[in-house]
Amino acid sequence: MARLLVHVEGQTEEMFVNEVLSAHLLACGYSIVSARRLGNPRLRHRCGIRSWPLVKREIVDHLREDPRCIASTMVDFYGLPQNGSAAWPGRSEATGASALVKAAHVETALQDAIATEMGPGFHLERFVPFVLMHEFEGILFSDCRAFARAVGQPPIEIKLREIRNQFETPEDINDSPDTAPSKRITALVPGYEKPLFGNIAAMEVGLMQIRAECPHFNQWIQRLRTAADVLGRVC
Repeated sequence: MARLLVHVEGQTEEMFVNEVLSAHLLACGYSIVSARRLGNPRLRHRCGIRSWPLVKREIVDHLREDPRCIASTMVDFYGLPQNGSAAWPGRSEATGASALVKAAHVETALQDAIATEMGPGFHLERFVPFVLMHEFEGILFSDCRAFARAVGQPPIEIKLREIRNQFETPEDINDSPDTAPSKRITALVPGYEKPLFGNIAAMEVGLMQIRAECPHFNQWIQRLRTAADVLGRVC
């Protein structure tokens, strides 16, 4: 059975993998599902996602150390570096399109970069990159009533639903500095703390509802399930 390690951006994503996602994937062919925050533990309190060269090294080291593992990522598209030596592959070109198109562009570039680094014979199923569109808070709009209840403010359901209804999916809620999902939430919920409220809300909304409302997120889950099956046959 395959082992899955999801390289995540921060505490919220780490908790989501360990507390929401793991039970589902353990029932789908994985023996272990865990998350690891990117970067030096002593520096993890600092904001911002690490540069791609450093992240690539962490992922490649993990893949080489454990030949029966599958690696993935869970990072916000909104915060990915897109300029200079820190830039993540595909990020600067992934603009002006739907969430699905932007995500696919970046994830394909990430997989190509890891495959090139790993060399001939690398099974592509061993690396399943995932970029949250446009950030973690977007998926919480999958159930506005549950979200409002989770943060202890049922009356804001109406405002949350007004935001949600402006977009085709929660993943399409845009990523400008003023209108990114987290900015919209903090305007409605003063004192909103992502690690605490984000995961309480995610558990309240539920994995199946997130999958139903967020097609890109659902594709990720399906790809992880397929990867476990394929790796089980080739290893």
